[in-house]
Amino acid sequence: MPNVYDRLAALGITLPKAPPPVANFETHRITGQLLFLSGQGPTEPDGRQHRGKVGGTVDRHDAYRHARLTGINLIAVMQEALGDLNRITGIVKLLGMVNAVPEFEHHPAVINGCSDLFVELFGPEIGRHARSAVGMGSLPGQITVEIEAVVEFAR
Repeated sequence: MPNVYDRLAALGITLPKAPPPVANFETHRITGQLLFLSGQGPTEPDGRQHRGKVGGTVDRHDAYRHARLTGINLIAVMQEALGDLNRITGIVKLLGMVNAVPEFEHHPAVINGCSDLFVELFGPEIGRHARSAVGMGSLPGQITVEIEAVVEFAR
């Protein structure tokens, strides 16, 4: 597998600073060789968040890009937690939540924005994962997506 930092550069991705927790919780927790990541949202480096209802004011293609941005924010937390992204041996599981109108049916297509990024960055052996993609009546601040992850790493 190529160096993860070389892949980030090839994809034109600059990692933002990992966001701090916004309430009484941690952005991540390590137990054994598993890194549990709290939910992240589609926050731009300048702090602006993408908001709205997918299938209403936000189309699924924009929401896909929001999920990809959320994946970048998750990677920033991985970097902060592990110090070296090359230590990651597997993206174990994602839970992707989409703030959607009730009739919206394409939740998996939205969360593919994050899943596709992880496979592009880490390769299929490490980047493919188990996943749930679900619709929500609302999300904090009316953000379009929130994704949490479980990651395996080498000590």
